Amino acid sequence: MVMEAQMKSGKKLLILIVIIVLIINTCQNNIYAEVKQLNEGVKINAAVFLYNFQDQYMSLVKQSLEDIQRENEGKVQFTFFDAKGNQTIQNESIDGALNENYNLFVINFVITKVDVMNETLYKVKQKDIPFILYTEPEGNIAKVISNPNKSLFLASNIEQSGILEGRIIVDKWNNNKEEIDRNRDNKIQYVMLRGKYDSPIAAARTEYSISTINKAGIATEQLAVVNCDWMQDLARNAMESLFLRYGDRIEAVISNNDAMAIGAIKALQKYGYNKGDKTKNISVVGIDAIPEARDLIQKGFMTGTVIQDPRATAEAIFTIGMNMVNNMPPLENTKYKFDETGIVVRLPYEEYR
Repeated sequence: MVMEAQMKSGKKLLILIVIIVLIINTCQNNIYAEVKQLNEGVKINAAVFLYNFQDQYMSLVKQSLEDIQRENEGKVQFTFFDAKGNQTIQNESIDGALNENYNLFVINFVITKVDVMNETLYKVKQKDIPFILYTEPEGNIAKVISNPNKSLFLASNIEQSGILEGRIIVDKWNNNKEEIDRNRDNKIQYVMLRGKYDSPIAAARTEYSISTINKAGIATEQLAVVNCDWMQDLARNAMESLFLRYGDRIEAVISNNDAMAIGAIKALQKYGYNKGDKTKNISVVGIDAIPEARDLIQKGFMTGTVIQDPRATAEAIFTIGMNMVNNMPPLENTKYKFDETGIVVRLPYEEYR
């Protein structure tokens, strides 16, 4: 009887040991799986739709995304699609990408009207693919973002870009008025080079650059405003014609971006201006701080620009995209914040001169 009791007790002990071992193994496996998921996450396989590879700033954002991909091997793959400034081409690219193995869309729309975006995004939403709209929102943007955890706008503070551009002119007026007010009429005669005619970015930069100058107590006179579609060559051609018409009556060229500002400088240099002679210099300001603009500023041929670092933009796309793909809140553990809409992240600008 004693031996039988001992045998039963031994069996119970063995069963208990087996159960404990199984529990420990299960816990270890679960912990390992959780750590592996936290450390590795799901790889971003992103389709990036840019409005035009020829846009100099967009080319820098693209380059920065490619750099991030190289620095994060195995974590992200960016595939780029060039819309060539045509919404139809972009729509066709998006339709094709819906049949591929992408788990994130980054879209820099050609046409930023809400109804156009919503119509294009309908199929993306049906596929339940997270998306970042790298574009300036306008209209009833809530129609576009149906799930804030899987979609948002990544945009600029476009009012700030215009204000800072205006401040560069104000500071030059305050510090070297004789260099800008060459006819001594206590007023700035200027040419405005705009981006696309229907762009909210172009409209805001135009409005706020001039209003900033006027609010500083400086009178202005617009000689001409020309839509140059953000392109250097168009701005150069326009500026050549404008100089033949207005000559050195032009005291400032205010451009919605650097590409057009550079085109204007090349046109002015054709007529002997902006080559280093302070008596033959017309103030030119832009926005983007692309390398060629920075070089012209260092040489004294361009007055200043406003910078939104393309690398910082690319890092925001990567960080927010990684959260989205891994089913985390988009801004979890990031430095970014939504504006008052709750669906737009705005990246700041700084002066560069």
